[in-house]
Amino acid sequence: MLDVSDSLETAQSGDFTMPDELAEGTKRAERSDHSPWNWLLLLPLIATLYPPLYNRESPDVFGIPFFYWYQMVAIAVGVTCTIVVYRMTRR
Repeated sequence: MLDVSDSLETAQSGDFTMPDELAEGTKRAERSDHSPWNWLLLLPLIATLYPPLYNRESPDVFGIPFFYWYQMVAIAVGVTCTIVVYRMTRR
């Protein structure tokens, strides 16, 4: 049976230990968000957050105004940047 007083003493002293087989599986992974490749993700963000860059009708492609095809290209650029960053930063 679990003794509550022992658990309380352990909680107050901060001496928590985990069994080795459990500790290996629950360790936090090293943070990999410090890669310079992550800066590439700003490209599609900035390209779509500044509307004066694409708020126009010409030039058109196959009759589609610039405003619309620029956004479609921005999606493709965003996906490409995300794939590149993922592949360059995975372990």
